Amino acid sequence: MADNTNNPTGTKTAAPTTDNPANPPKTKMSAPTKTVFVTGGTGYIGSHCIVDLLTEGYQVVTIDNLTNSRVGALGRVAEITGKRPIFYQCDLLDGNTVHKIFAKHKIDFVIHFAAMKAVGESMQFPLIYYKNNVIGTINLIEAMKAHHVYNLVFSSSCTVYGDPEHLPITEQHPTGNVTNVYGRTKYLIEEMLKDLSRADEKWNIIALRYFNPVGAHPSGRLGEDPTKAFTNLMPYIGQVAIGKKPNLTIFGSDYNTPDGTGVRDYIHVMDLASGHVAALTKLYLEHLKFKTYNLGTGEGVSVLQLVKTFESVTNTTITYNLQPRREGDIVAMYANTQLANIQLKWTHKYNLKMMCEDFWRWQTMNPNGYRTIVVYYPTVRAAKPAISVHQNVCSNPE
Repeated sequence: MADNTNNPTGTKTAAPTTDNPANPPKTKMSAPTKTVFVTGGTGYIGSHCIVDLLTEGYQVVTIDNLTNSRVGALGRVAEITGKRPIFYQCDLLDGNTVHKIFAKHKIDFVIHFAAMKAVGESMQFPLIYYKNNVIGTINLIEAMKAHHVYNLVFSSSCTVYGDPEHLPITEQHPTGNVTNVYGRTKYLIEEMLKDLSRADEKWNIIALRYFNPVGAHPSGRLGEDPTKAFTNLMPYIGQVAIGKKPNLTIFGSDYNTPDGTGVRDYIHVMDLASGHVAALTKLYLEHLKFKTYNLGTGEGVSVLQLVKTFESVTNTTITYNLQPRREGDIVAMYANTQLANIQLKWTHKYNLKMMCEDFWRWQTMNPNGYRTIVVYYPTVRAAKPAISVHQNVCSNPE
């Protein structure tokens, strides 16, 4: 795993300089003049990505419907970066409002995170998932096209690979034989984006197939705080560790793995965030039409291995019980990230121990997440370099 000793916060080094300011090298977009539209910006991955974007100097306009996240995350983003994104509470199913937001701002790039994402829930409510994820994306694409924005980073998923035929998974691995509805929505969106890029050469799209995000911002001020019941593994472990849940349920203990539990590729959320920013740079440098990259660590870790590492790092004991496999789950998957390493010039910086450390820092500093943060929503447009939790973080496109 990568050694992060010389860069414990995972921050990036400065871009190369030039002796001729009038003709700078095209190594990244001219950050202060570029605006990135981020969907799902108050969510776990979206909020961490916005930290990276603002730190790099990009301007950010973001939307979220707040059905599974809290706007308090953006207060913490501003606290960390000293900058504030422009935020609209908006659902992608509300196509008219999405168009109004695009009309109000000069958008250069879009990063699309917004989606319902719980595998188990998707099997219970498939139509809701298809409507929210697929139709929401169509509305976004239509707004982009209407306002001549053709650069898109789509936050896809390793679930498009289904039950892999071999490991590690490369981008050439077959897709489509997906085992759950959530994954099928991601697959359908990828296919739609491929067709779009074939039909109109102006489109410039990267789909990032990422694996299992964990961890939190190293400051402990930003992390995962869904409004729905916890479905991701590490937040559930954290709830057990602080005494809010009696035990952890592990689904599947008879897989053909070293300890019988499922094997996944866990990636630190800040590594995932930096991967999306690297993808923006790639879009700026080249016209790709449609390209996919895997983001992960390239290492398989079992559920029990993650639990034991967490216990060791945090000096806690996680009580767990073993239950039968869930429909839609698979045995093992982890990534080959060589293509992203070479073409995006991206590598992961955080190992499993760091993931656990950073998540535990977030969990212990914020046992109730963002629930105690009060944020008001007056429809004003004043912008400030930073905000407190009592200041407005919302604008209205009207």
